[in-house]
Amino acid sequence: MLLDGKQLSAKILKSVKRKLAGKKGKVGLAVILVGNHSASVAYVRQKKLAAEDVGFAFREVRLPISVSETRLLREIEKLNHDKKIHGFIVQLPLPKKISTQKILTAICPAKDVDGFHPLNFGRGFLQLPALLPATPAGILKLLDFYKILLRGKNCVVVGHSNIVGKPLAILLLNRDATVSVCHEFTKDLKYFTKSADIVISAAGVPKLIRANMLKKNCVVIDCGCTKINGKIVGDVDFDSVKKIARAITPVPGGVGPMTVATLIENTFCATENFKF
Repeated sequence: MLLDGKQLSAKILKSVKRKLAGKKGKVGLAVILVGNHSASVAYVRQKKLAAEDVGFAFREVRLPISVSETRLLREIEKLNHDKKIHGFIVQLPLPKKISTQKILTAICPAKDVDGFHPLNFGRGFLQLPALLPATPAGILKLLDFYKILLRGKNCVVVGHSNIVGKPLAILLLNRDATVSVCHEFTKDLKYFTKSADIVISAAGVPKLIRANMLKKNCVVIDCGCTKINGKIVGDVDFDSVKKIARAITPVPGGVGPMTVATLIENTFCATENFKF
């Protein structure tokens, strides 16, 4: 079974558009983009198209790669107080000279539609109302849509980033899955993946997950996105793995669209004015 993120994301965007019809005024989404890294520019373009498709007012704040941390913090503060902007994100990655954690913490939690502020992390982990990180939340929506149960399942998350791996592991635990988190220092990745009912890879290593590392009828979620010879590939060797997996996401067209759709949904939720 192909887990089609495009299909579900279209349903989510349609739902948001329908809900917007009953709201007064425009919903504003902004993105701060530092530099012109090709992947980041492409991601922002996808978010812009989705935002405008549902009827949001979209604003892009483009800053030079040489921007200082102080200037970036000033731009964040402007958006924090801008009543026309209900949610915004700072597109990652940022230049090494800038503290990513300092920048993400400066965003008003109620406008943090990427779900990276510590307050949103903590509330989400405790299953309190929060804006959840878009990619992990999107993955759960995809699994739910295809009726893939999590309770009691052995889940392996490959990658322990703050953006995907760590928050995803907690969200899976909150759904009563048994979770193992593997990363670059894991000595025997195959030992973990071979016994997993669900493998979710967010390592950014092309074709890291191969058929001989998996058990038959497992579910495979590929969050990888690497450009090789002009083609986007994931962490999973799709052609071999699809022969043994019960369900698998394509790259592109799987997790990516779900991330964008969840960001849009988070922005709508931000208009409800979470009380932190």
